[in-house]
Amino acid sequence: MKKVCVVGASGKLGQYMVRQCLERGYEVVGVCRERSVPKLAGFDGRMTVVPGPTDDPEVIRRAVEGCDGVLTVLVPWGVRQYSSGTAQAVLDHARPGARLVFSCGWHITRDGKDRYSWLFTTLLRIATVVGRLVRFAEIDDQVEACRRVFASDTRWTVVRGSSLEEGESQGLPVWSRHVGDPVLASDLTRRVDFALFMVEALTDDTLVQEAPAIVGRHTPSAREHART
Repeated sequence: MKKVCVVGASGKLGQYMVRQCLERGYEVVGVCRERSVPKLAGFDGRMTVVPGPTDDPEVIRRAVEGCDGVLTVLVPWGVRQYSSGTAQAVLDHARPGARLVFSCGWHITRDGKDRYSWLFTTLLRIATVVGRLVRFAEIDDQVEACRRVFASDTRWTVVRGSSLEEGESQGLPVWSRHVGDPVLASDLTRRVDFALFMVEALTDDTLVQEAPAIVGRHTPSAREHART
């Protein structure tokens, strides 16, 4: 892994991933909307920034050229299929054999075997309807984006994050193939550790074509799992 592209580099998760990639000595290319470029000022001279919408195929084509890995934040902004457009552009233009790692939430299911609480599913329905009504977010499109990733024959990983909090790193999160596993019960991960899992996945072949659901290593459920 020598050169990595971070799609959605200006967000909190994206900036954590940029920093961690640089610490590993990777050459980093970041993609973000033009108005968000100033958020990356702290990395001036240490990375290349390609400004533009992340669902623009030409922007992504230029950004991922020559990259060994692509870290993509699937953001369901607006109501114009932003997530699926971003995912498709990455799938279409990343070089053959590149490691593709995508971020999303627990609500994504690969095989329908995930088990969600009544509260989780209720809040998800509300967020989906409200987001569409106010034209702020299109959660269903994030589902479509991941469907396209799952159907591809690329070397992908879809990392499904729990609720997030800020704070110092607690180490690499633990994971399960299915939401509903007791190890995930605490439903909390440090955002910096979400980024850590994404970056580590670039070089972890056991995660190829897996959709791990993660939780913080020091949460009560993870500690209980470690004891047993």
